Amino acid sequence: MPLINLLPGAVYAIVASVGNNNYLTQADRYGLMAAILDDTLSEDERKSVDRLLRAVMRGRIQVIDELSVIN
Repeated sequence: MPLINLLPGAVYAIVASVGNNNYLTQADRYGLMAAILDDTLSEDERKSVDRLLRAVMRGRIQVIDELSVIN
């Protein structure tokens, strides 16, 4: 299994991006996957990931197939 490393501040960057755009890109999803697999995630970061995933499940955030979107 490949080693997955979460970049520092990545969770908050994803939350900010999704807050502005209301969608998750493929890059965002890979970042969330890395966050979920990271054992050193803070409680606040874990709660942020949970809120994002809950919003996706409820249909408030759209999931798009673009790798990334430049605004």
